[in-house]
Amino acid sequence: MKTDTRPAPPPSRAHGWVDYHARMARLLEHVHTHLDDDLNLHTLAEVVHLSPHHWHRTYHALMGETLAATVRRLRLQRASGELAHSTRPVADIAQRSGYPNAQVFARAFKAAYGQSPSEFRRLGSHAALAGLGAAAPLPPGFEVTIRHVPRIRLAGLTHRGSYMGVGRAFDGALPHLQAHGQLRDDSRWVAVYPDDSELVPTAQLQCQAGLSVPAHWPVPAPLQAFEVGGAPCAVLRYQGPYSSMHAAYRWLFGPWLAASGHALADQPVFEEYLNSPRQVAPSELLTDICLPLALEQPT
Repeated sequence: MKTDTRPAPPPSRAHGWVDYHARMARLLEHVHTHLDDDLNLHTLAEVVHLSPHHWHRTYHALMGETLAATVRRLRLQRASGELAHSTRPVADIAQRSGYPNAQVFARAFKAAYGQSPSEFRRLGSHAALAGLGAAAPLPPGFEVTIRHVPRIRLAGLTHRGSYMGVGRAFDGALPHLQAHGQLRDDSRWVAVYPDDSELVPTAQLQCQAGLSVPAHWPVPAPLQAFEVGGAPCAVLRYQGPYSSMHAAYRWLFGPWLAASGHALADQPVFEEYLNSPRQVAPSELLTDICLPLALEQPT
């Protein structure tokens, strides 16, 4: 998901920038795949082969938040998904998230999401959109527009597994783009989702996530070039936690599409992330869900 960072200088092995960014990419991959483990500073210093006294300062400078903040944010985001889409007891979710008890977890969750875990489960934006008919007004913070989305060239990585883990691809691509001077204030953050998560087993889901890059920039490995857009789209402006977006998809592909008279294009849906979970609360996140439409209506 979109991340706010400062511009990086051009890559220069003489000053160690490429090496440091590669190490941060390795560190973020480790964090994403070991969220259930004890992610202490000394253990993670071994992952990046840097002094435990200084490496976390490098991480903060390059990534725009402390590592502790990254770990806390990712664990709470995963917890929000479990609250929205499962009946798993809050105490179990708290323990998995690294909190000593449900009370401490509830305080941390409410500080981040503005609701207690039980309130979020019952009243979150996933609940507000569930069962919404085509004629019903959208909740505040949501709107659908039809507009042409110009083609966007992107560089990023492929993610396999739950779509809730797409941040892993963004975090993996970010240090490489930063090292090559391709992280800009006007960079667009996009993920494309070709598979239907209700039909394809979670372990087999694939998506791509990346940032916009110039048309002729030679995308270096391990990054991959891909494109989205170039078609009219139904764009649902979604406001709220990423974990609640499944209900928005059901409404867009179901009641809205059936009542709209539009036909779908043979292109996958994609999302553009308009602000950063490192900067705003989950309730203030803005995402454009872009559903490509056919140029001509069926007769």
